[in-house]
Amino acid sequence: MTYDMAHRTLPDLWGTLGDTDAVHGLYYLFMHGVFHLWDGGLLTLRLPSVLAMACAAMGVAAVGRRLAGPRAGLAAGVVFTLLPTVQRYTQEGRSYALVTALVVGETWILLRACTDQGRHRRRGWWAGYAALAAVSGLLHEFALLALVAHGVALLAARLPRALVVAWAASCCCAVVTVTPLVLLSLRQSRQVAWIDVSVSGDVLGFVLNTVVGLACLAVRRPASAACPGAGLGTLALPLLVMPPALLLLASAFKPLYVDRYVLYAQAGLALLAGAAFDALWMSLRARAVLLLATSAAALIALVPVGTHLRSSESRSDDVAAIGRAVRQTTAPGDGVLFLPGSRRVWSLQQEPSSYGGQDLALSASPTASRTLYGTELPPADIRRRILDVSRVVVVREPTRERHEMNAREEAKKATLRAYFTRCAHTAVDTAHIDVYVRGGHC
Repeated sequence: MTYDMAHRTLPDLWGTLGDTDAVHGLYYLFMHGVFHLWDGGLLTLRLPSVLAMACAAMGVAAVGRRLAGPRAGLAAGVVFTLLPTVQRYTQEGRSYALVTALVVGETWILLRACTDQGRHRRRGWWAGYAALAAVSGLLHEFALLALVAHGVALLAARLPRALVVAWAASCCCAVVTVTPLVLLSLRQSRQVAWIDVSVSGDVLGFVLNTVVGLACLAVRRPASAACPGAGLGTLALPLLVMPPALLLLASAFKPLYVDRYVLYAQAGLALLAGAAFDALWMSLRARAVLLLATSAAALIALVPVGTHLRSSESRSDDVAAIGRAVRQTTAPGDGVLFLPGSRRVWSLQQEPSSYGGQDLALSASPTASRTLYGTELPPADIRRRILDVSRVVVVREPTRERHEMNAREEAKKATLRAYFTRCAHTAVDTAHIDVYVRGGHC
C-alpha cells in the first residue's frame, strides 16, 4: 500500500487522503519525497524504517545510559534491537519505526528538559519535545499515548511543579497540532472495522510483556537518576505499560488495539531489561550464567526468529505469493472477483488485466478514483458482469468479509451461489483463492 500511495501524484495523493487513510498521510507524503529522490524499489521502501529503528536503538541506549549507567544503556540498546517485534517492523515500509524513533527521542529530550539548569536552554528542550510529539502524532495518532506515560513518570518522580506545568504546555501544543487529523480520521473509522482484539493473543501478550518488565524491575540495582527521584523504572515501566493498556481499555468500546500501533512501548521493555542485565552483571557469581543465557537468547533471536522474520512466510499478507497464485489460477478470459473489494490491494502490483483476466466488479482503478482499492460497480452491474463469464476466480479473505459486508458483496456471493459451482480451492496465507464454473460441472 505504501509503495502505491507514494507513487501517486501529489493531487491524487491529497485527494485520496481526504476520503481515506488520512492517519498515514504524513508518512505517505514523506515516502513520496523519498521515492522522488531515489526510486530504488523495495530498498527505498524499507530503508527509512531501517535507519529510523537504528536511531531508536541509539536513543534507547542514550536514555538507559543517562538513567542507569553506561553498561545498562548499552545492554538496553542491544536488547531493543533483538526484540522480535522491533526486528519485524525494522524491515517493513510502514510508519511504525519512524514513530518509535520519535517517541524515544521525545523521552531523551524529556530527561534533558528535566535536568538542564539554564532557563533558555530548558525552553528549547521543551519546544523540541513539543515538536517531536506533534510530528510523531501526525505520523500516527496513537503516538500521543506516550505523552501519558511521560506524565505518569513525572508525577511518580515528584518533580517540581514548574517542570510538570512545562510538560503539560508542551503536550497541549502537540495535541492541538494533531487534533485536526484526529477529527478527520474519526470520519474514516470504517477502515479499522477489521480489528478484533483477542484475549488469547493481544491481552495475553500485553500481560506477558508487563510481567517480564516487572521481573526486570525487581532485579535492577539503584542508580543515580538524571532527574531527582526519576529512576529508570519510574520512566520505563509507564512507557511499557500505559500506551498498550490505554488502547486495550479503549477497545472495550471500539476495537482499536493492534500491537504495532504502540510499538514504541517496546523501548520501555528494553530499558528495564538493560537495567536488569546490569544488576546481574554486578554479581560475579552470576556472570557466567548471564553470559550463557544472553548468548542463547541472542542466538534464538538472530538465527531462527530473525531468519523467519526475513522470510515471506512471516508476512500476514505475502502479496507477491498471493498475486502469483492468482495469476497461475487465472486463464485468459476468466473473471476475477475480490471479496471484499478491499482485497484488491493484493493485485496492485499486477492487475488481472495484465495476464488476461477481467476484474468483474471494478468501476475505476485506485489511482483514477483517488481511493485505496478503487471503486466498484452497482450491485446489478456486478451481477450482470459475473453472468457474462463462464469461469470466475474468487480472491477472498474470510475475516474481512464479515466486517465489510454491503450490497455489492452480497450481490457477488448471491450470484455465485445461484449460478456457479466451486471447483477448486487454494489457500495462500490469509487469502483463499476459489475457482467457480458456470453450471453444475467442473
